[in-house]
Amino acid sequence: MATSTTRMMTVAEFQQLPEPEAYYHELRHGEMVKVTRPILKHVFAQRRLQSLIEAVAGVESTFVEVGYRPLPEHELRVADVAYAPRERWSAIDPAGHFPGVPDLVIEVLSPSNTAAEMLEKEQICLENGCREFWIVDLDRRQVKVSTPGGHTTWYGPGQKIPLWFAAGKVLALDAIFG
Repeated sequence: MATSTTRMMTVAEFQQLPEPEAYYHELRHGEMVKVTRPILKHVFAQRRLQSLIEAVAGVESTFVEVGYRPLPEHELRVADVAYAPRERWSAIDPAGHFPGVPDLVIEVLSPSNTAAEMLEKEQICLENGCREFWIVDLDRRQVKVSTPGGHTTWYGPGQKIPLWFAAGKVLALDAIFG
């Protein structure tokens, strides 16, 4: 009887794998995890968020589907929307992934997301340099905003999220949901 040993995969090994079209992979704790590509409703929300944030923060500050490395060796995650000051983006090798965690990570909920998965992603981001982590629930028209200090605020229709990176600016929730 043959036996096999398993070991943790490194980011360098992970990056050598081909990417299928129907889904992509993330590297979580050294294990490859299949992630389905988003439906159009999700993609439209990502694009709206990118546009709304860039309207106050400037272009080339916010991107969608950003690969980032919250921990250097065995983690490669993908943010639905990521914001960081332009200086951080310009210092990154375009052939690689975002080192560390963007300043703001936004996740748009999908039917395939679990509460445990979102909590873990939130924790890993906030523990490794993210200033805010947002979870956008398109069906409930809500946004959960969390910070490293353990502070969480829920925003709903008619409310505005203060944008810490643009003094005095806010993002109207109703604009996110189209």
